[in-house]
Formats: sequence, C-alpha cells, structure tokens
Amino acid sequence: MKILIIGGGGREHAIAWKLRQSAGVEKIWCAPGNGGISRDAECVPLNVGDVKAAADLAIKLDADLTIVGPELPLVQGIADEFKRRGLAILGPGKVAAQLEGSKVFAKEFMARNEIPTAGVYGTFESAAVACAKLASVAWPVVVKADGLCAGKGVLVTSSATEAKEFIERLMKGDEFGDAGSRVLLEEGIAGKELSYIILTDGTDFISLAPTRDHKRAFDNDEGPNTGGMGTYSTDEMLSRELEKEILEKIVRPTLAGLRKEKMEYRGFIFFGLMLTDEGPKVLEYNCRLGDPETQAILLRADFDFAAACMDAARGRLDSSSGKWSRAASVCVVMASEGYPFHPVLAKPIIGLKEAEKVAHVAVFHAGTRRDEDHYYTSGGRILGVAAAGDSLAEAHAAAYDAVGKIDIQGAFYRKDIGITDVDKVRIAEVRANG
Repeated sequence: MKILIIGGGGREHAIAWKLRQSAGVEKIWCAPGNGGISRDAECVPLNVGDVKAAADLAIKLDADLTIVGPELPLVQGIADEFKRRGLAILGPGKVAAQLEGSKVFAKEFMARNEIPTAGVYGTFESAAVACAKLASVAWPVVVKADGLCAGKGVLVTSSATEAKEFIERLMKGDEFGDAGSRVLLEEGIAGKELSYIILTDGTDFISLAPTRDHKRAFDNDEGPNTGGMGTYSTDEMLSRELEKEILEKIVRPTLAGLRKEKMEYRGFIFFGLMLTDEGPKVLEYNCRLGDPETQAILLRADFDFAAACMDAARGRLDSSSGKWSRAASVCVVMASEGYPFHPVLAKPIIGLKEAEKVAHVAVFHAGTRRDEDHYYTSGGRILGVAAAGDSLAEAHAAAYDAVGKIDIQGAFYRKDIGITDVDKVRIAEVRANG
C-alpha cells in the first residue's frame, strides 16, 4: 500500500510511525507534515483546507489510501470530493462530519437517537439573549461555540461573570470567527472524563484503547483550556461492565442513527464521555482521532493498523482484528512559552536523540520544523513524549525521564499526566528502583 496522510501535527506523526510498522506499506506521504514526520514519511506541501488540491495530490502520488488527521478538511467535505473521484479515503462525508463541525447538529442527532448527553438550556444567536439566560440556569454551566475552535471553544464555569465574558468573546470578538456565531448553554455534569474512540466502516467497528486527556494548561487542572496537554491509557480505567454500557447505550445507537439517517461513515468516531453517577453521557463527538490521544493509543496497538484502516475505508472491516497490549501508556505534551494564546516560536530543540534512547519511548513531533539535523519550534504544542510500560507507573516514569532530557527555552509541560493519589506511590517506587 501507498498511503497519504493529511495533516501535520503530533497525531499525524503517530499515525505515520505506526503505519511504518506494517509489512504491507510501501510508501507514506504526509501533507504538509512537520520536521519530525519527515523522518517517517515524505512530506509534501498542502493547504489542508483545500479539498480539491488534496484529491489532486492523491491522484498525482497514486496513493492507495488517504487518511485524514484534522477535522477541518472533513468538515469541508474532503471525503465527498475523494468519493466523487473514485479515491479511497478514511473519513466521513461532509454531512456526517457535522457531528464535530456543529455542536447544535450533534445535540439534535443525540436527541433524535436517544443517546445520553447533558441537557441543553438553549441555542443562541444573540450574545445579549444568551447572557440573559444565565439568570435561570443551574451552576456550573457549560458554554459551547457551535463551530470548530481547535479545542478552545468550550468553557465550564460557576461564574456568571466568566460565562458572560466568554460569550462576548465568542460572539462579538474575532477570535473564533463564524464558529462563535451560535452558542449553546448546557448543564454542567459531574464525573470522570473518558475518551472512547472507534474505527468503523459504518457497521462493524474496532474499539481503540481507552484514554483520558488533560485539557488545562497547568498542573492540577488549572489555567486555560488547550488542545490537550497529555494523555494516558490503561485498561484499568474501563471495566468490562462499563464498556458494555458504553457500547449498548452510545456507540451502537450512534452507528444505527447514522445508518438510519443515511449518513455513510467510514473512519474514526471519538466519543468524549463523562462517566456520571447516572451512567456514561456524551460530551462531544469528534470525527477523527484525537490529539494527543492517538500518541498514547498507538503505542498500545498490537495489530496491522494500515490493513485495518484500508479495510474500514473499503467497507470490509473485521471487528475482531483489533488487538491491544495489556500495557499502559503516557503521552506528555511539551508546549511553547505563551501557549495557548501567543506561543513563542523558532526556539532550538535540544536533546531529542538522548530522549529517544530511553526504553519504550517514542517522541512525536507536533509544532516543529527541521533544518538538516536541527529542529526548531514552529507551533504551540511542540512535542508529544510518549512511553509504554507494564504499568501506568512505569510508563509515567519513562515518559518523564525522556522529557527531562529535552531542552527548549521557555517551554513548559504538565507534571501530573496520568497521576492519581495511588499512582503517586507507585511512581515513587518505580523511581526508587531505577
């Protein structure tokens, strides 16, 4: 197989890294890619929002399959363009991609198909009306921009002042553009979050290893929301009984709803869940792999990922083909000074070779550029330093050992990815034993 990956972040680097391990893969391109991806795939220029240019590129390269990383081209209809030209692509069509592209569309879809989710106070096209509604909500409340905001269009707050300021930013500022022209107000629900992702051909599916993301910029879930500062994965976070409930109440009804509403879906579905006392509820849908969830997930994948992606795109997925290691994994994001608002760029990245020598570690590049053998920062999230281990404590220790060998002026990272009170004891024991 010759495979084209659309995108240029840490998720796409992890995809390229995993595809390289498949014996049936002859060639990998990534458009536009980044500095680190250039070691695992041939990077070619592309504006990812130009779906016609992407299809032209796939034809020029004679790619057997195209895998779409980010949400923008999916929402803009890249899969429809490829289908029109008879090209194999892994990703939903434009209508189905509204599950991510429009929070209002997703809520209405869940209501029609009786999929558990948080209650809605209303959808608003006026900032004044939305702010007035805050007088009659129960706190905390969730404010959501309807459109795509790169993971920064959601606020959970118990402060009316903070909610009003966020609504004003969304609807009257230029920060989010048209994505903030409509706003949802939702009830705040309590519990633990879980990222549950499937690969599907629309009927059959493979459940990927469960993950949990850390969205806030700083330790102890403080600071502004980001695209994600790190993830971890372990089977211990998801019992068989809970997974059965997720499948029966959320995953299968979602797939059935898509088929009933004649929305062909071949690709990844990301279920952002809240595990409440009343059971799992959907916080959001994403129509692609998560970032940085992918980095942690693919470290645990123990099957031919390339073959599974092709089978899903062709509508012949074998749901029994997904195999996962019993290990745990951790991915720590190193971010530029000033992220997520005004990241400082063009800083040299020192120590990559030393970090990559740590056992069971993979360093995935997100915002980097390469100049011969030297790497420099080019984005807010720079690297995803990921590690696998026989336990979460081992994976955590290895990931942070590797992070400590990398030097980027002004960069920061969270030091509590995957840590619970119990884990702190285990991690201390692992470090003490070397």
